[in-house]
Amino acid sequence: MTQPANGGDREPPAVAGAAPEAPSTLPRQKREAPRALRERAARRGAKGGQAPAWPALWQAGADQLVPVMEKYAELFGLRRWVDTAVRSMAPGAADAPDLSEGPRSIDRLVHAAVGKATLSISPVSLALAYFDWAAHLAMSPGKQAILAEKALRKATRFGIHVSRALAEPATPPCIAPLPQDRRFDHPDWQKFPFRFIYQSFLLTQQWWHNATTGVHGVSRHHEQMVSFGTRQLLDVVSPSNFVPTNPELLQVTMKQGARNLAQGAFNWVEDWERAIAGRPPVGSEAFRPGREVALTPGVVVYRNRLIELIQYKPATSEVHAEPVLIVPAWIMKYYILDLSPHNSLVKYLVERGHTVFMVSWHNPGADDRDLGMGDYLGLGVLSPLRAIRAIVPGRKVDAVGYCLGGTLLAIAAAWLARKQDEQLNTVSLFAAQVDFTEAGELTLFMDESQLAHLEDTMWDQGYLDSKQMAGAFQLLRSNDLIWSRLVRDYLRGEREPMTDLMAWNADATRLPYRMHSEYLRRLFLNNDLVEGRYEVGSKPLSLGDIRVPVFAVATESDHVAPWRSVYKLNLLLDTAVSFLLTSGGHNAGIVSEPGHPHRSYRLLQRKAGDRYLDPETWYASASATEGSWWAPWAEWLEAHDSGKSPPPNLGAADKDYPPLGPAPGRYVLEA
Repeated sequence: MTQPANGGDREPPAVAGAAPEAPSTLPRQKREAPRALRERAARRGAKGGQAPAWPALWQAGADQLVPVMEKYAELFGLRRWVDTAVRSMAPGAADAPDLSEGPRSIDRLVHAAVGKATLSISPVSLALAYFDWAAHLAMSPGKQAILAEKALRKATRFGIHVSRALAEPATPPCIAPLPQDRRFDHPDWQKFPFRFIYQSFLLTQQWWHNATTGVHGVSRHHEQMVSFGTRQLLDVVSPSNFVPTNPELLQVTMKQGARNLAQGAFNWVEDWERAIAGRPPVGSEAFRPGREVALTPGVVVYRNRLIELIQYKPATSEVHAEPVLIVPAWIMKYYILDLSPHNSLVKYLVERGHTVFMVSWHNPGADDRDLGMGDYLGLGVLSPLRAIRAIVPGRKVDAVGYCLGGTLLAIAAAWLARKQDEQLNTVSLFAAQVDFTEAGELTLFMDESQLAHLEDTMWDQGYLDSKQMAGAFQLLRSNDLIWSRLVRDYLRGEREPMTDLMAWNADATRLPYRMHSEYLRRLFLNNDLVEGRYEVGSKPLSLGDIRVPVFAVATESDHVAPWRSVYKLNLLLDTAVSFLLTSGGHNAGIVSEPGHPHRSYRLLQRKAGDRYLDPETWYASASATEGSWWAPWAEWLEAHDSGKSPPPNLGAADKDYPPLGPAPGRYVLEA
């Protein structure tokens, strides 16, 4: 079939059954003062022989309210709310104006202003959680008695330990930090008086954990929020964060004559200047896409308003017949899978003889506010599949999805399976969830109050900014990502050397208002995909329709997609599933090239029709293997391929997919 004209920036044709594409943005009406709008309406009413009904009280109120709203809009940078509110106060054909949108816009203005100060976290949601906990604790004298007893026992235990340790310095600590807590690992913490300082802190922290958990009647979600919030407050006052109570800092400060504090102040000013100017962190300039990272040779063969499709040049005389399409998450730049040459998954696959295609996402702005999940499905997955069919005709595709890209790929695979479209050969999902009931600590930030607050924060600017996302992710690992960095950079006066992965992590993207709202509400909050309510083409999808083999990768230390949550694929799919659990976290566990030290994985394959294994039984049954997981996954891909053939051409100009430019393309460079 003849393809429509490309012209370098072609929009894909409509996909039958897929969600319709949304326009780039809603028409933005020219803003006018309420008085001019009323005069125009009066003229229209005079021509029709009727005078518009506009109460004098409303006129006076509107004239006084609009300047106030404009003043605060300029203060907070929230012009869109005021524009909408002003338009809602303008008279129309009806006898009375619609008063609902104006007050709603004022609400949004207030919520957005608060969100700027709270990293988009809803203070109402947090207050409700603490009220739930405090009210139930106040009505639980038994729990209060237990806590009083625990406080007395801990005080007694600590007092006995102090007396013994003063007499015998080799006395072991009365409480040890958790295995993942490395704040007090330095030997100087065992010296007087620092050993008593940190142990009293840990005992206090343990008591507060007991106080915020196990209160009968508190909802599970509120209990998690209170426990998490209290832990964050305690981390603020940890003795490791202050020079007088941290023996390492004290020793460095005395040795350097406080020069470390002066250097730390300089580091703080430098970081503040960069943050205000919107510049990347110090050292990230050494890792630029197309120059130091994202170096695998290739060309852009397709572009639409949302993605660029990169086809990589072959490195072997023959290639595996089935091409590989990689769909990364749009919360990140694609080149995490094509970092430096030594740890590039793309380069690894190309050198093994695979034809690799990569989706590179456009970094959305305000004009993209109305792009929804249907657009991401059609423009981000189905259109690249159509391009690959033209470039490599007659071949099925090995589809790979990472994080959110994996969730979207699972939706696409279920939609294709419902259509009985067999263009996929295999599906690989990296750290991707489809069931969000146990989606880790990110669920702390997800309830109706929080989602409404976040939607209002996004509404004016049209997207969720990367800085607003980063705050929530950093709080999940505050000791590693916030406090340890503050101590190192600003109190020790040192800088951690920048790496390619750290620079990539700082090169964040934005999320469109509509898409992010739909994703959080339909998938994260309501779990529509696994409960049969997620519709594409006006019909619900079922992941059980997928019949192609699936390879799922999870990471042991993942705070974003916990491996037991990823493992729920085994409950939902009726096809063959190979589940691999690798060491590392959400990003570092995936970027796990051969030769990477301290890497291991567990792998078990389940055939279609085999009985289900629960996660703990699976973990006990799958033995650990040292090394990178890339090799067994690549071998699995190759075992499902149909053989080898000569490499395809780069693009297909005769089918309207000409090369548009070299990799890494334009979109990855968007700030």
